[in-house]
Amino acid sequence: MKSQLSNHLTKKGGQGYYLTLHRMLSCGGGSGHCSKDMAVELGDEPHVLVVDDSLIDRKLVERLLKNSSCKVTTAENALRAVEYLRLGNDTLEGTVSEVNMIITDYCMPGMTGYELLKKIKESSVLKEVPVVIMSSENIPTRISQCLEEGAKMFMLKPLKRSDVKQLKWHLMKCRN
Repeated sequence: MKSQLSNHLTKKGGQGYYLTLHRMLSCGGGSGHCSKDMAVELGDEPHVLVVDDSLIDRKLVERLLKNSSCKVTTAENALRAVEYLRLGNDTLEGTVSEVNMIITDYCMPGMTGYELLKKIKESSVLKEVPVVIMSSENIPTRISQCLEEGAKMFMLKPLKRSDVKQLKWHLMKCRN
């Protein structure tokens, strides 16, 4: 299925314009709603898993999300995230506490964020969980590849408060 992509120009501190591609987002693969398993219960803090090999970037995202009333779990690489999510173990898969969104760096040693995305989308339990890929590199083919594979969003690092507002909007959209 072809992803719907839209081009957005964003101004970066007087340094010119950068092209950022992102999918027109909706939870549940374009259906406009989320599965019951993925919905955040009203009154609960959304639970976000943040995966990044950079301690500084991981802490920054964690702080931004916690300041926006999110419960945050962090993993220092994709392999740890696989362990946490219990991917690949059919008997244990899905027994981890509910995760409402996964934010992962693209470029990490051992397993990339793209490979983690593919594993998540292959999981019968986790495939509906929105995955956001972040990277410090603005490479259109990489962005398109991630969106085609099922990422809900691709964001440039470092994340800012306005990015978190966008993430929260998508989490809230899943509540309805």
